[in-house]
Amino acid sequence: MQHFKRAHLVIAGIVLAAGLAVSIYFIAQPTYDEIATNCASALEDRPKGDKQKPPECDGLKKDDYDALLMSQVLDDLGWTDDEGRFDKNKMLENSP
Repeated sequence: MQHFKRAHLVIAGIVLAAGLAVSIYFIAQPTYDEIATNCASALEDRPKGDKQKPPECDGLKKDDYDALLMSQVLDDLGWTDDEGRFDKNKMLENSP
């Protein structure tokens, strides 16, 4: 009977440790918003002319990555206002 209880305690300990490890793993993962923020920073910091998708952007949906990329392009062209919104007048000022 003692052996049976010990086996149950060992199994319970293993299950508890595995559950704790899985919980810690998922808690340590960045949220989608954190991935997007890190991606935006990586796009800002990458060298001019670099067309590679930064690894910080892995995990973003294609549409969200494309939106961040387009936002960065508009900002690089000087077509955004102080709040980062597209400014048609700035675009027209810069056109030939």
